[in-house]
Amino acid sequence: MALVELIRLPSGAEAELLRGRLESAGVHAVCFDAGMNIAESVGLLIPVRVMVLDEDLGEAKALLAEFGAD
Repeated sequence: MALVELIRLPSGAEAELLRGRLESAGVHAVCFDAGMNIAESVGLLIPVRVMVLDEDLGEAKALLAEFGAD
């Protein structure tokens, strides 16, 4: 069970909202690098990665399309 990148988002808040939506749909997700864009303007340089299990990637991509977040 490896984690793979689903999407990169410019803000930690957006990433956490998406993570919550994925979790509520039954897809386990985590956010990487969320602490990196705490400093002013760093969020533009270091996006937050939303990661899912490799076996959930297809379902997660379908949910992204459904959420209109792709």
